Amino acid sequence: MDRHRGTNRAAVIAVAMAVVGAAGGCKAARPAPRDMATFTRQQLFAALQPVTLANCELKRFGEAHDGGYLLCANLLDNVKAGYSYGISGYDGWGCDVATTLQVPVHQYDCFDTRRPACVAGTVFHAECVATAPAEIDGRRFDAMANQMAANGDRGAHVVVKMDVEGAEWDAFLTAPDDTLDRIDQLIVELHGNGEPRFLQAVSRLKGVFHVANLHMNNYACTGGQAPFGAWAYEVLFVNKRIATAGAPRATAFHGLDTPNTLVQPDCQVAAK
Repeated sequence: MDRHRGTNRAAVIAVAMAVVGAAGGCKAARPAPRDMATFTRQQLFAALQPVTLANCELKRFGEAHDGGYLLCANLLDNVKAGYSYGISGYDGWGCDVATTLQVPVHQYDCFDTRRPACVAGTVFHAECVATAPAEIDGRRFDAMANQMAANGDRGAHVVVKMDVEGAEWDAFLTAPDDTLDRIDQLIVELHGNGEPRFLQAVSRLKGVFHVANLHMNNYACTGGQAPFGAWAYEVLFVNKRIATAGAPRATAFHGLDTPNTLVQPDCQVAAK
């Protein structure tokens, strides 16, 4: 979530995910009662507490504030391609990954089709991530597995950044196991925290990945989200194939994290 994205984007994504989710056999979750939503937030927050990775050297890729994310820079050697979902006309993360790793980075956005000013090595696709192929209001959607296969990355190790205003949940719930297995590192901004399917998605991801960092997006510091500080938050997942996990982190966020915006108060929270 960033300053460029409005409610229209989120509304269209919700419709898209409902349509393709129905086609793929997914059912929309019923609204949870307030007490169930609170319980789910508590469980989700506990599930997203980071651990120390003994062999991870964190480095920031992308913008100094909104659009910048942390990755384990020394655990990217086997990555053959990058995928940057949701860019809104700028993608410092994708530019840094392409330059640093010398691999192609595929950028996806069907709402803002401006091609970012970037270095050679990035490829823009006017398409969004979903659970299955679809075209809605003239916008194209498809699943991660299909997009990676179309780019020749069916068997490749990849690094993924995703900020897609809520479409991430169903994308992760329906992605094939082998697609998740090939993601060496996944940095995702998650939107919302009170629905049971959110906990289901994180539980599935944690079967493949360690949680390495949790950072609240202070554009979303609205209050009423305890134990979260915001309703949108950035999580770094590192594949268990390449990461050595240690003890829980003393703080959920890292010193290299910065506020997404300097014009609003920050709302980071202590580790559980």
